[in-house]
Amino acid sequence: MTTEKKVNIWTPGDWNAFFGFGTNILVNLLVLTGLLRFVLKMPDELVFGRILPATGLMLFLSTVYYAWLAYKLAQSSGRDDVCALPSGISVPHMFVVVFVIMLPISLTTGDPIKGWEAGLAWVFIQSFVLMLGGFIAPFIRKVTPRAALLGTLAGVSIAFISLRPALEMFMTPVVGVVCFSIILASWFGGVRYFKGIPAGLVAIAVGTLIAWGSTALGFNYGGMSLENVSASLANFGFSLPMPAIDHVFSGFEFLGVILVTAIPFGIYDLVEAMDNVESAAVGGDSYPTTRVLSADGVVSLIGCMMGNPFINAVYIGHPGWKSMGGRIGYSAATGITVLVLSWMGIIALMASLIPVVAISPILLYIGMLIGAQAFQETPKSHAPAIILALMPNLAAWGKLQIDNALGAAGTSAATLGLDKLGQSGILYHGLEVLGGGAILGGLMLGAIAAFIIERELVKAALFALAAAACTFVGLMHGEAIGFGKSLPVTFSYLGVAGILLLSSKYAEVTAAAPDEIHYETETRRVSTETT
Repeated sequence: MTTEKKVNIWTPGDWNAFFGFGTNILVNLLVLTGLLRFVLKMPDELVFGRILPATGLMLFLSTVYYAWLAYKLAQSSGRDDVCALPSGISVPHMFVVVFVIMLPISLTTGDPIKGWEAGLAWVFIQSFVLMLGGFIAPFIRKVTPRAALLGTLAGVSIAFISLRPALEMFMTPVVGVVCFSIILASWFGGVRYFKGIPAGLVAIAVGTLIAWGSTALGFNYGGMSLENVSASLANFGFSLPMPAIDHVFSGFEFLGVILVTAIPFGIYDLVEAMDNVESAAVGGDSYPTTRVLSADGVVSLIGCMMGNPFINAVYIGHPGWKSMGGRIGYSAATGITVLVLSWMGIIALMASLIPVVAISPILLYIGMLIGAQAFQETPKSHAPAIILALMPNLAAWGKLQIDNALGAAGTSAATLGLDKLGQSGILYHGLEVLGGGAILGGLMLGAIAAFIIERELVKAALFALAAAACTFVGLMHGEAIGFGKSLPVTFSYLGVAGILLLSSKYAEVTAAAPDEIHYETETRRVSTETT
């Protein structure tokens, strides 16, 4: 008769992982709070009374579930070194849903509640993509070049994640640029601060000291005030998440805008989750991919129905937390802490004490990291494909800036006239067509280019046909879902497919360089070494 090995829920190393991982989650919550309050201009009663309690619930369910999954793995394997998968709000998607979905809709309607509802509907759709995606994720990963997936994500990171915080930093450089140097020195330069205190926490602390010190001296860098601190105390109290099902389905009013981003980013989620589970397996802890994807989808759906417009995801970094001694308890402890902070309104007080510009460098760093990853984790020969995948998102950003500027002046591009804009060198219609459904458009263009570089012309042609189909139904190069919305672009992609198919059959095609033919093997090797 055998007895099950006793599993230790908490070990001394869990303290290290708890403070490191907990700080990571806390910084993300502060960033999220700043985006909701200062970018989307949402009222505090919505942010602290509805959204953050729901977010806290989602994070609690996620971290406790993965702690339980680690417990079961430790129990079944008899090992005492099993580390729970880290999880939390998907940071890239946090910015995508804010800047690509919620902000444009809030500005168009003049109602931030509408933006919130659109965000909820976006997460609702993505949740089901995740839950169902466990069955199709291997196929998508197999047929789509990594340059296409990472390239379009890099476009989002440069246009919609990096630029705004970079501008904010140089508007208040005494805080922003100084904090940025702290981030760069540690996260890129390997500098270790004060017995291992996380660089993000050091940057926020230094930025907060500079901002409050300047306020005391009368310069007021960072816009800090005791009045804001006093006002934040009004949000201090117990707030339970409330069902928001009616708001979720109200967001389906914007289904056309939502689908063009929710579906391709849901696909990216699948690939990202598989990569992170594979990373954990390399570190010695094998978790079932389908169960992980399903858990992310279910937890995100619960959070969405309670009012949280942000998707949950397994984080990269499992080997790092494991190497510092993290096992099972650090994950659950982080979830419990987040639940207390969000339900008791403590985050409101923290947000009033910390200047937004001290957080901006972290956002720029994230954008830099995502953008750089597209080039670092793909073959050098695919760099042109990545640049092509960037273009639709840059066009979408340019169009958004023009629309916002004209809206502030009380007019629009249609009212002003496209000819007048063209005479000033602004090709507004080109931005409109190229930037429509930018994420999916970037993925398709990047895939076509990557396969052409690899001399796989038939595969490139198939992606061109898929692009034609997506364009015909309005998922790309258009402003709304519908048949025949962008027929010229649809026919153009059909022409591309025809040329590529004819070339593959009748034209002479030179062979790709030997070191480029095996790019998939090389990419996996580099990815494994990085992990």
